[in-house]
Amino acid sequence: MLKMVKQFVRDEEGVTAIEYGLLASLIALAIITGATLLGGKLDAMFTFIAGKLKTQ
Repeated sequence: MLKMVKQFVRDEEGVTAIEYGLLASLIALAIITGATLLGGKLDAMFTFIAGKLKTQ
């Protein structure tokens, strides 16, 4: 039993998987936040351009 506990403590595969999961979630959060912030600005820019095209 003690041998299994020592092996479990030394095993780092689970920790690495958790780190990759956290990193992936932070990247996804950054992408969502960036898309949300830029989405409104892009919509306003395309609306402005469409308005200028209609008047000509």
